[in-house]
Amino acid sequence: MKLLVTGGAGFIGSNFARRVLDGSLSGFSHLTVLDKLTYAGSQNSISTNGDGFEFIKGDICDSDLVNKLVLNHDVVVNFAAETHVDRSIVSSENFIQSNIKGVHTLLEAIKVSPDCSLIQISTDEVYGSTDIGSFVEESPILPNSPYSASKASADLLCRAYATTYNLDIKVTRCSNNYGPFQNPEKLIPLFVTNILEGKKLPLYGSGNNVRDWIHVDDHCRAIHAVIERGIPGDVYNIGGGFEITNLDLTKMILTHMGKNVEFIQYVEDRKGHDFRYSVDWNKISSDLGYSPKVKFEAGITETIQWYQDNRSWWENLKFA
Repeated sequence: MKLLVTGGAGFIGSNFARRVLDGSLSGFSHLTVLDKLTYAGSQNSISTNGDGFEFIKGDICDSDLVNKLVLNHDVVVNFAAETHVDRSIVSSENFIQSNIKGVHTLLEAIKVSPDCSLIQISTDEVYGSTDIGSFVEESPILPNSPYSASKASADLLCRAYATTYNLDIKVTRCSNNYGPFQNPEKLIPLFVTNILEGKKLPLYGSGNNVRDWIHVDDHCRAIHAVIERGIPGDVYNIGGGFEITNLDLTKMILTHMGKNVEFIQYVEDRKGHDFRYSVDWNKISSDLGYSPKVKFEAGITETIQWYQDNRSWWENLKFA
């Protein structure tokens, strides 16, 4: 099976590509990574060559390129996206272009290559915020930021193309990822690298916002299960099963790194800041046999150590 990974030089996409290349995720005879290499993508996150692997610098909005690539692959996994909520609040144009126009370009290519399937990597943020309970796949999507609205728009396009053209398209909606190679603009690597630089940790509001965390390896295993056993047209929530407030997470990181709460700097809350994300992932567990393997305590320890050991990777990316 020939696999095309779009956005494969970003955080989750590069991890997925590395796991394919090292054999952890099996069943693929060839891997092509397509990435525009914006500030959030680094070829150093993959840094491999050899038989059965090809890297192409390009944009998923380039219809000629995408049509050619899709025609020669069996499965497309689309990680390509602008993902940082703060950036979307300041300026949403790139989010509309990559997250909506880019997905539309992929869908048009799949339409004329119906033997190729598409896995659209979405986010739990499309459901909006909830104080209690967890969202199921049938819950209404009520995004509250320009970023999540762009991802929700792509989800609806995928649903429409799957239904109208009878295409093999599946959507996954995952909770917050963490792990190595994550851009230092995101909470965990930002706080870890700030501590390493002796800087304060800018914590929004009271820090009581709640997120569910999943190690990137577990997310990639879930995506692999969807590729192998998922039902065309379906949506699959993916969770990690570890909910924690941003404040408690910050304290955990500080403790791991031998620092105290004096490093915390409370800052003005983000506009439209969702209070809590939570997805019910019983469907992917019961139907596809997925469950997370990485315990958060072990995963966060490993992640902190990775950033301590790889300053050369993140120093040039910070504030790019």
